[in-house]
Amino acid sequence: MPSTPTTSAPKVVVFGLGGTIAMTSGTREGVSPILSARDLVDAVPGLASARIDVEVVDFRRRPGASLTFEDVTELATAATDELAAGATGVVVTQGTDTIEETAYLLDLLHRRAEPVVVTGAMRNPTMAGADGPANLLAAIQTAASPAARAQGCLVVLADEVHAARWVTKTHSTHGDTFRSPDTGPIGAVVEGALRLLTCVPCRLTIPTLAQAARARVGLYTVSLDEDPTLLDAISRHCDGLVVAGFGVGHVPEPLVDTLSTLAARIPVVLASRTPAGPTLTRTYGFPGSEQDLLARGLIPAGWLHPYKARILLRVLLNAQVEPQYIASAIAVAGNLDAPSSWPWPAPPLTGDPTETATPHA
Repeated sequence: MPSTPTTSAPKVVVFGLGGTIAMTSGTREGVSPILSARDLVDAVPGLASARIDVEVVDFRRRPGASLTFEDVTELATAATDELAAGATGVVVTQGTDTIEETAYLLDLLHRRAEPVVVTGAMRNPTMAGADGPANLLAAIQTAASPAARAQGCLVVLADEVHAARWVTKTHSTHGDTFRSPDTGPIGAVVEGALRLLTCVPCRLTIPTLAQAARARVGLYTVSLDEDPTLLDAISRHCDGLVVAGFGVGHVPEPLVDTLSTLAARIPVVLASRTPAGPTLTRTYGFPGSEQDLLARGLIPAGWLHPYKARILLRVLLNAQVEPQYIASAIAVAGNLDAPSSWPWPAPPLTGDPTETATPHA
């Protein structure tokens, strides 16, 4: 009889970074990130029958609040190495405090077609109803799925699949805290399989330099009756600044002169502090309105959330990108311009990307 062809199981590499999902009681009062990546994987019911080859890397053991750009950049390099060596996908477990930021940074740095999936937990393993095992299982199933290819970095919790560029944490304690307010999730894990409802329209990635600068990028959220001396004090220490304005991109009039002076020295991005919706560009015309601020040199963020705008601006400055490319990249990321205006070539769908960090002229 002819032999039956066999298909090798997909291989997923799980990188553990710590966070609530890895926290348990130790010598201190309260919980700390003590559990290893292997501990997390071994605690997942049903994983053994999923027919997925899982390997683990104990990368960091830190709270999400203490992760750094350097941690995530090193993680992106390590993930690329595993994928280039044949892994089907990568899963990252970490604290939920910073998932919306670290996932977006990974999305910008990840230039391969294979998925990188970030997950975590809202209830630590010592609590009744801990959600870590279910979230990790769904993340591994997503990373192993061919449907997840070319979608960049994804965030998977509560069986929902979100694109890193759109997801945000909306509640401090609820298990379904991760939402994409402007778009909704792009899919779900149903009966152990990834079901995409829509796809990411395009990939926006930035090649990294071997030795990048360490830019200081601030985030300033405006509030009622602001004192410009506070903004001035912060801005003196910044290489770039994101201003989270009222509504569609407004600030109190006393801040206008300070922002105008600042925009002549460093890139200043104008975002909205509201949870959803874009900044506008040509509706309001009073001092401190979006039209007034853009005329003074601020860069509109469009649909880009201020947290993500800060991540993008810092990556651009770290890569020592020219000012004209900074404005172009933010316009595309904020859905204010066509993807063809993104300064770098799209990553290939297969193989090892080799593009340099030189933008298109």
